Amino acid sequence: MNVKAYAAQSPTSPLAPFQMERREPRPEDVELEILYSGVCHSDIHQVRDEWGESIYPMVPGHEIAGRVTRVGKKVKRFRAGDLATVGVMIDSCRKCKPCKGHQEQYCSEGMTGTYNGYERDGKTIAMGGYSTHIVTDQRFVYSVSPKLDLAGVAPLLCAGITTYSPLRYAGAGKRDKVAVVGLGGLGHMAVKFAVAFGCEVTMLSTSKSKQADAKKLGAHHFVLATDQDAVRKLNSHFDIVVNTISANHDYEPYLRLLGVNGKLLVVGLPAKNPEVNPFELIKNRRSIIGSMIGGTGETQEMLDFCAKKKITADVEQIPMSYINEAYERMMKNDVKYRFVIDMSSLK
Repeated sequence: MNVKAYAAQSPTSPLAPFQMERREPRPEDVELEILYSGVCHSDIHQVRDEWGESIYPMVPGHEIAGRVTRVGKKVKRFRAGDLATVGVMIDSCRKCKPCKGHQEQYCSEGMTGTYNGYERDGKTIAMGGYSTHIVTDQRFVYSVSPKLDLAGVAPLLCAGITTYSPLRYAGAGKRDKVAVVGLGGLGHMAVKFAVAFGCEVTMLSTSKSKQADAKKLGAHHFVLATDQDAVRKLNSHFDIVVNTISANHDYEPYLRLLGVNGKLLVVGLPAKNPEVNPFELIKNRRSIIGSMIGGTGETQEMLDFCAKKKITADVEQIPMSYINEAYERMMKNDVKYRFVIDMSSLK
């Protein structure tokens, strides 16, 4: 099937209209008409080859929400007309211990990303959600409640699960004190989930202008991260700190905020490796925990939780033709809090 898309042809070229083919559905496949595609900061990193080994032409996009158009003969979970989503991965080896435990993001052979990589055949370039359709195995397709705004659902497939999973792993719940560092695409979802889990939530930001937004999102407290006296008063105060910062920074001030058995959850990806003072780790038996998206079971769990609690991302809808301007605005943090492409604009 020939579909319309937007692609980058090189690290320096703007994204532009592109024609490509999607395979005919196999027995276990679901074909999805993409209605909305979220714009993740990692799209920019990979389009511009900032992480290395980018493959061109590249059709980005791994926050995909749409409607099922066709299914393979062995598909039981979906039928034409259903709302469905696809996230950061579209396959894995399915045989290793993580895969058998539905933690496919940690596949021993490496998961297959939705774009900027090769499918399991080692030849076909995976193409992402900046396109009108996608075809993928039903294991990596998720159902979504029609009660939720579909545009706001799309970012849940990356920004949502990226913050939901570590908070769940850390056991965040009632009586826990949680700090969220950085109010962006990840940070705003971390606040929403921590509040929904019943935690007492504090937002730490370097921008005082974020205070009103943090309150609207449900945060109980706001602390200006540049106010050293205010931050110092919170040393050993929190059970969990969610670090969403992607800029280069020092972990030490955030480790100090953790009480006994406190956990620093790292979901931001700085360009340079941070230095860690081991004395801040051994004090209070603190730990640093990394986390990468979530497995298929947990992603469906997250979407079901969002339906129950009526949680979606805060988004700004844009036409496909605006994507290059959107990238520039994202570099300036000029978005609240996620761009989502209305894919009808591509048709």
